[in-house]
Amino acid sequence: MPWWALALRLTGLGWYVAVCIVLGILGGLWLDRKLGVLPLFTLLGLVIGSAMAFFGVYRTVVPLMGRGDNKSKGDEKS
Repeated sequence: MPWWALALRLTGLGWYVAVCIVLGILGGLWLDRKLGVLPLFTLLGLVIGSAMAFFGVYRTVVPLMGRGDNKSKGDEKS
């Protein structure tokens, strides 16, 4: 994978984390206003958004790390 494609993928990960967390907080704020319990769902949305962001980053980065290992092993053999 070229370096610029990897850089674009990692930039996309930053946006993914930000969007997950912001949407979790906004959804929590909306539920808090609907139900009248201010900090509860906002904090819950923050936790759920953060967990989704972590899981998405994990699923994206693990295959990239495996490709780097295979590439370096192939370079050592030649």
